[in-house]
Amino acid sequence: MTAVPYIEGMMIGGGLIIAIGAQNAFVIRQGIKGEHVLIVAAVCSLVDMTLIAVGAGGVGTLIAQNAILRVIAAWGGAAFLFVYGALALQAAVRVRPDAWDEAEQSAAARARRSAGGRGKAALSAFGFSVLNPHVYLDTVVMLGGVAAQYPADPRLVFALGAMTASVVWFFGIAYGATRLAPFLRSTTGTRLLEITVCAVMWTVALRLVLREPG
Repeated sequence: MTAVPYIEGMMIGGGLIIAIGAQNAFVIRQGIKGEHVLIVAAVCSLVDMTLIAVGAGGVGTLIAQNAILRVIAAWGGAAFLFVYGALALQAAVRVRPDAWDEAEQSAAARARRSAGGRGKAALSAFGFSVLNPHVYLDTVVMLGGVAAQYPADPRLVFALGAMTASVVWFFGIAYGATRLAPFLRSTTGTRLLEITVCAVMWTVALRLVLREPG
């Protein structure tokens, strides 16, 4: 049974994190340039892991202690995931070729403003990680609400699964940037990512409503 929350944590954590955005573009950019790759990937992963821990351990525990909040979190989370998946499916159908270009331009502009050594690269990675308001909705609120559907020990396993997805993603795109970037920037690559996100989100949404019929 412990494998189920771990896999679900990886699925939803991965689905939320692979969205096109300036943070991912920045990590890929650093990977292609070969500049401070380890520190950038590590900072992004550590920030994500911290927020996931706050969500699963703090918000998730609080929600789990109240039956009404747990039902609200389950149905609200399912609705959020369904909409998120629908938007991903829409993005897959209407692929914007310039989406990664816009993210890259934003990442490059901020990187130029903080150009310098390892410390500034780490600061940039930290900024990309914490200055995006969506990250708190995704990690603290959304993951916390889903984690609340599990008892205490499986909740920890769920969080570990989400953390694993974060580490694998950031280190994967950082060190595999030269190989991954052309695929991620292609219409086929973008469409495949969005379809995968849609499938994951709808699967987890269904599991939430089946687990908490309320």
